[in-house]
Amino acid sequence: MSGAVWGVTLGLAAAVLLFDVVWIARRPHRPSTRELIVALGAYVGAAVLFGIGLWWVAGGQLATEFYAGWLTEYSLSIDNLFIFLLIMARFGVPEHLQQFALMVGIIIAIVLRGVFIWLGATAIDAFSWVFYLFGIFLIYTAVRLALDGHDDDEEYRENRFMRLMERRFNSTPEYHGTRVLVRIDGRRLVTPMFFVILALGTTDLLFALDSIPAIYGLTREPYIVLVANIFALMGLRQLYFLIGGLLQRLVYLGLGLAVLLLFIGVKLILHALHENELPFINGGRPVDVPQVPVIVSLAAIVAILGVTTVASLLRTRRDRSRAAATEGGGSAEGETAEQ
Repeated sequence: MSGAVWGVTLGLAAAVLLFDVVWIARRPHRPSTRELIVALGAYVGAAVLFGIGLWWVAGGQLATEFYAGWLTEYSLSIDNLFIFLLIMARFGVPEHLQQFALMVGIIIAIVLRGVFIWLGATAIDAFSWVFYLFGIFLIYTAVRLALDGHDDDEEYRENRFMRLMERRFNSTPEYHGTRVLVRIDGRRLVTPMFFVILALGTTDLLFALDSIPAIYGLTREPYIVLVANIFALMGLRQLYFLIGGLLQRLVYLGLGLAVLLLFIGVKLILHALHENELPFINGGRPVDVPQVPVIVSLAAIVAILGVTTVASLLRTRRDRSRAAATEGGGSAEGETAEQ
């Protein structure tokens, strides 16, 4: 992509994010359901239209890569919401301030992911064998995710960076609206909002260790990687408020994401073999292995996410029916005993 395209895209994204931050900062509140649906619909619609426009301008290959990457980043971002909920609980963020904290944390994440995307593109251009590392890492992550799953009762554990920041900066005990810095008795103090934003931004950066290699398994175009990340993260704030309760019902989300990462990891290994330059593999020559077309990748991603969602909702509905039947049976037995 040309520098002009990069400039226009980044300029539009920055303008939208700046408007969001200013608007939320001036009127901190818990967004209504209607507000969330309209905003999320706008972001999703913009992503769909962007893909159509990309298809018109650059062809179906890049457009399909964008849709596959966007869906992958979105699904992995939904997994992040579990941790975001724990962070909000850990720092006791008032409900009307959560939207602002999420927005600023997401901006930090976009900037940091941009650095990761640039580093990934540089490494891929210089060393074709980096696909082996990406593939192995994604397969390892998939196995770990499938075995560990989610522990919704687990408390948020701060990383070393967060512990260092909390020791380094003196903080007020209470929130001061959306402000991250205040002056009290002549002393400059940070507010708890400062630590919340840091926790959200740095935690999302840790998740990027999975998502960036995953999307590079679907496209080698850094522009597509960046735009897919921007669209996925810009709708994350609305998803946080809309499906906070629904997250508890996606019981197979971890397993579904594990299958997704495993699929992309294997795809990366096959691609690395196809472009092999390592001397200890096939004498440094490319290996004749099948390649997975991007349209097949897109279909597989949609199928995996669809099956995961349907199976999760069916499982939770069945469990609720059983629980209701058990409670009904227990109540009936109690009434019989009283009689």
